[in-house]
Amino acid sequence: MKVYHLYSGGKDSSLAAWILQRLGYEVELITISFGLLDSWKYAKETAERLGFNHEVVVLDREILEKAAKMCITDMHPSNAIQFIHEQALEEIASREDVERISDGTRRDDRVPFLDLRKTRSLEDRFSVQYIRPLLGLGYKTIRELTEKLFIVEIRESEKLEKSDYEVELRHLLRLKGVDPLTIFPKRHYQSRVLGWRRQDL
Repeated sequence: MKVYHLYSGGKDSSLAAWILQRLGYEVELITISFGLLDSWKYAKETAERLGFNHEVVVLDREILEKAAKMCITDMHPSNAIQFIHEQALEEIASREDVERISDGTRRDDRVPFLDLRKTRSLEDRFSVQYIRPLLGLGYKTIRELTEKLFIVEIRESEKLEKSDYEVELRHLLRLKGVDPLTIFPKRHYQSRVLGWRRQDL
């Protein structure tokens, strides 16, 4: 049973991939790029260290352009990140051979997050199963598990070498003359998994 799992290299998407593997799925990690930067390479490095297959999928740059316009209009990134995530899920789900898709969204997430209506719509339109292994887990539980499993680097978003949607979105905003720190939180911390701490749990 193969599942295509959206992957940033952070602790949530890494934990979700580990859970899927333990449940017996063949996990294919997918990192989204828009071709502006090679930031996908950090997720690829982490995937290789953890022993997962990894693929980079390049989405149409118009999606990123639309997301940047949302950021500028809203002066906040939430709608833009949600839009990119939904586009990424649909891109993977639309592939002919895909029956299962997954991500690392968790119980406490607000963005990106598909509610029940959007989840059912995604599954029905593309005839896929949308699996979210962390949906019942809160922040403290995820922190406990990831601290046991992984070596994790946590830094401010602007300084962390990472592969999530924000990287190229922030870059495009700069190209448009917009300081991302006028839109994104100024003191926001994110994670990147550097490798295994232990695998035998």
